[in-house]
Amino acid sequence: MKSNDWDVAYEWKAVVLLALGFGLVGLDRWLIAPLFPAIMKDLHLTAQDVGNCIGILGLSWGIFAALMGGISDKIGRRKVLIPAILAFSLLSGFSGLAGGLMSLLAVRSLMGVAEGSFCPTSFAATADASHPRRRGFNLGLQQSGFALFGLALAPIIATQLLGVVTWRWVFALVSVPGLILGVLMYFVIREPKAAPQATPQRAASPAERGNWRDVLKSRNIPIAMAALFCAMTGVFVLGAMLPLYLTEYLSLDTQRMGVVVSAIGFGGFIGQFGLPGLSDLTGRRVASIVGFAGTAVMLYVFRGLGAQPVQLFAVLFVASFFTLGLVSLLSGPVATEAAPIGMISTSIGIVVGAGEIFGGGIAPALAGFVATHFGIQNILWLPIGAVLLGIGVSLLLEETAPARVRRQGRIPSLDLPTSEQPE
Repeated sequence: MKSNDWDVAYEWKAVVLLALGFGLVGLDRWLIAPLFPAIMKDLHLTAQDVGNCIGILGLSWGIFAALMGGISDKIGRRKVLIPAILAFSLLSGFSGLAGGLMSLLAVRSLMGVAEGSFCPTSFAATADASHPRRRGFNLGLQQSGFALFGLALAPIIATQLLGVVTWRWVFALVSVPGLILGVLMYFVIREPKAAPQATPQRAASPAERGNWRDVLKSRNIPIAMAALFCAMTGVFVLGAMLPLYLTEYLSLDTQRMGVVVSAIGFGGFIGQFGLPGLSDLTGRRVASIVGFAGTAVMLYVFRGLGAQPVQLFAVLFVASFFTLGLVSLLSGPVATEAAPIGMISTSIGIVVGAGEIFGGGIAPALAGFVATHFGIQNILWLPIGAVLLGIGVSLLLEETAPARVRRQGRIPSLDLPTSEQPE
């Protein structure tokens, strides 16, 4: 192999496995949402309880994403990735054993610990394996598994399995693939060699690893944290509350509700690699602004629709393309390219942690409060307001897309030698 060759075979094997892994994170996390109508009847829960169950996982996810991202930079990716995927798969199965609200909250909070640990570490492993020219696309492709499995297939799988087994067995069945994938990752995923990446923030810096305070000094990190909070508010309020909105307010039956809600995943699946991939060409800042503006328009249109499954699916598909694309863009290439040398996972963890704590933790609980006290029909105002705020935040981003900054003469080359690839 020549010194300037790139191990493309490993790159794609790693990206595919990590995409499947993050897909199972999405499946295990969001399978509960379309099951909630059945769970609520069995365990006597309220809409507020539903929001709390979604929110507590987001809170623990956020805390451990910030914590374990830094740890994986120090001890290695494999020591975090493999135990994490085995743990959240088992805990997903344990969700079916819940006998009441408190036990369900306990299991979901522990799931957040494992999934929060997996999240930034898997993003960093994808960045390690990716050539800079494909970094945005690969990070988006990896994260798109979350939307495809968790938000597209989970509603269909859950609502169809409910016709055959109870909700408890649904959780047990979907825990098995993660255990298999953990074994495959053990044999494939490599540790990266410590080397500087070709991004404008790191091109002129010595290879000295700093601490989390150095991460926050990077201009785009706090901006990405705020922007991701806005984007995740859109994603998680819709994911948590839309099944109830469609069944209780628009009076759709369970099967049609499952199909409509799956639009979040199918649109998000394309958006999670489409929008970051587009940002490789147009730039991160422009893509972020377009993503927030597109989400706001589509959610406003969605709010005006009645019980029309085809139209609801189409509009929700486009809205999810933008909003889930934003999640990949901000937590992937934006956070990666803003990271100090040797602190990619730390940077991703801090950005994802902030977005999860507020957008994935507090926002669903707030949506549950709105649904309980002001009516389920008013929950859409929360994500609409959040994404409008996101437009203003995105205007503050500094451009870091390698192709764009290279044309501006800010970095010399995107061709990295073989020595900078994972071992």
